[in-house]
Amino acid sequence: MLEIWVLSLASVFIVSLISLIGVATLSMNHEKLNKYLHLLVSFSAGALMGDAFIHLLPEVAEEYGFGLEISGMVLFAIVFSLVLEKIIRWRHCHVPTSRDHPHPVATINLVGEAVHNFLDGAIIGASYLISIPVGLATTLAVVFHEIPQEIGDFGVLVHSGLSRKKALMYNFGVALTAFLGAVIALAAASFVENIEFFAAPFAAGLFIYIAGTDLIPELHKNDDTATSIMEMTAFLLGVGVMFALLLVLE
Repeated sequence: MLEIWVLSLASVFIVSLISLIGVATLSMNHEKLNKYLHLLVSFSAGALMGDAFIHLLPEVAEEYGFGLEISGMVLFAIVFSLVLEKIIRWRHCHVPTSRDHPHPVATINLVGEAVHNFLDGAIIGASYLISIPVGLATTLAVVFHEIPQEIGDFGVLVHSGLSRKKALMYNFGVALTAFLGAVIALAAASFVENIEFFAAPFAAGLFIYIAGTDLIPELHKNDDTATSIMEMTAFLLGVGVMFALLLVLE
């Protein structure tokens, strides 16, 4: 169990460091950054889908069988994500921005990210409870997803009126909520029997929701044939990485 705690917290720390990636985009022009972001979004969508359908669901199905309970937990995670997203985005204020008085959307963004990172940490911790290979695959999927996510969040915070230094500091601060999520998930294993039976399909549902509602729709915003081919290739590469991990880690 100690090994699972160490691996989980180390993985969460690595994921948290991704919040600082915004500083690497400061010297990039907007057009080039958008081009790379679309490919990263495509790749991360494939990685999340791949982790859900190649690692998480097959692992729990092999252990417990695939019944209505597992399907129900996947659906519950999707509905939970929808409700949570509605609650976080329920108000949007339109007021002037400045360095001293940032736009309220910055606060909304930070609250949303804190919840998002908390769930990421819980998913990583729960995945290591299933098995170390599943934990490693899930960590990698979360990392791929966090790169474009954190770059976008950094841009939102700067646009809302925060200085770049403050935007990085706040982004990293809310990223640390992932530790709380991981600790709670790991601690819950001591009180909830067979927690992986619930955690694996719930994590899969969250990943399916994120990929299906947040990431894949972004790929329909560009009708250019060459770009579309690159995006599809990146998506399939994301799935392929998850499949390759299955072969390497099992």
